[in-house]
Amino acid sequence: MVILVSLIVFAVSFIVLSAIVFRKIPALVQLPETAPFQIGLQGFFSKIKTLKLFKDFSFEILLQRILSKVRILTLRTDNKTSNWLQKLREKSQKKKFSEDDDYWKKVRKSTKL
Repeated sequence: MVILVSLIVFAVSFIVLSAIVFRKIPALVQLPETAPFQIGLQGFFSKIKTLKLFKDFSFEILLQRILSKVRILTLRTDNKTSNWLQKLREKSQKKKFSEDDDYWKKVRKSTKL
């Protein structure tokens, strides 16, 4: 049942799309031909630089911002790993002392018997 419904939806969509394309063909034929795209990368960047948005754009400032964000990220990561390492060392010390306490408890029990 699901396959039948999906086939019907596909067929109707294809028919509607074909009708739209066939209606627009005369309008497309009347459009004037344009010259092929011949602007290279230099022309592209020069046109972008003339836009008002990019007149005050500086790659150096962008690079500074990116590097500062990376530095902050690395510092945060370093701080987090340092905290994890400190907690692991504390757990290790507690475990070491608790093992020593267990040893002496065992010795006391054995001497009392």
